[in-house]
Amino acid sequence: MGTGLHGDTTAGGKPHFAVLDGLRGTAALLVVIFHIQGITVLFEGSKVVLHHAPLAVDFFFMMSGFVIGYAYDDRWPGMTVRRFLGLRLARLHPLLVLGMILGLVSYLADPFAGDTQSAPGGMIALAFVLGVFALPSLPLANRWTDTHPLNGPAWTLFQEYLGNVLYALILRHLSVRALGMVAGVAALALVAGGAWGGTLDAGSYWETAHMALIRLVFPFVTGLLLFRLRASLPRIRMGFLPLSLILLGAFLLPIAPPIAGFKVNGVAEALAVIVLFPLIVIAGAHSDVGVGAQRLAHWAGKLSYPLYITHYPFLYLYMNLVLVQKASPQVVLLAGVGAVPLTLGVAALAVRWWDAPIRSRLAGWLAR
Repeated sequence: MGTGLHGDTTAGGKPHFAVLDGLRGTAALLVVIFHIQGITVLFEGSKVVLHHAPLAVDFFFMMSGFVIGYAYDDRWPGMTVRRFLGLRLARLHPLLVLGMILGLVSYLADPFAGDTQSAPGGMIALAFVLGVFALPSLPLANRWTDTHPLNGPAWTLFQEYLGNVLYALILRHLSVRALGMVAGVAALALVAGGAWGGTLDAGSYWETAHMALIRLVFPFVTGLLLFRLRASLPRIRMGFLPLSLILLGAFLLPIAPPIAGFKVNGVAEALAVIVLFPLIVIAGAHSDVGVGAQRLAHWAGKLSYPLYITHYPFLYLYMNLVLVQKASPQVVLLAGVGAVPLTLGVAALAVRWWDAPIRSRLAGWLAR
């Protein structure tokens, strides 16, 4: 039938889009591998393999807009804004808090950091408290100029919450035509931002914090638009594994060199978000996962968010092993390879022993 749906259900009782779930897991895993390999080579451009893996963030935002529309568009006006935001907090926040706890522990107890993380206790405590609420804080020593220094990827959760608030207050009221106009203006801003910086890998540092909202608006609004137009869009069907390979191929493309001083690479990345990602989402929404890949896609989707939000505290340790301790190539290789199953295992444990029980309690509380 090509519905793309499988038997697992959302909190609202709707079946998941199996292929889209799996693709979210593919993107999360590629981000982890990008971070590990990038740290190993100190993120020197020519040595990085998955050059464009940071675009997974834009892909996540687009998927989020699509899923928000699917899960909640037909629940208004019977659902209040307060209840919607409560449901979203119950879905996202437990793992955000766990990621911040892990980030705090990795900052205070890193055996490889030496004296590079000797920040004042008050600044560390403030970063943790703000981070628990997904809010940015001042940079900490040995954390570059990250807006969320105890767990870098949390900057995208801050944007995700902004997207959810925008949906609840404004976007859900807009017609398809109006959403298309917003997406069009946001696409121009995304291209301009890419041309200005030469890359869309921006928004996590204070110097590029303005790019965070720019990277949110186009994919999030477009995801919502794609959901509302899904019945009239071409029924592209490719399946989980072929679409995962397309994502991998896009992330593997080399960095486009400047032409006459013009930063082509940033524009090329923006065009990937504007053109390629919507096609992948459309294909994923209309594709069946297939019997052989169904279990793989299920677990990829289930682990995608916990993997994304909990992996970085462990990579801080790996970073200091490489940069501060200057470990031998053999030790670095062993630690880098081992980091993949380690972070996957932590994500699985986080689902089983942290996220599931806390969300179950929160669901009962929200029901009352």
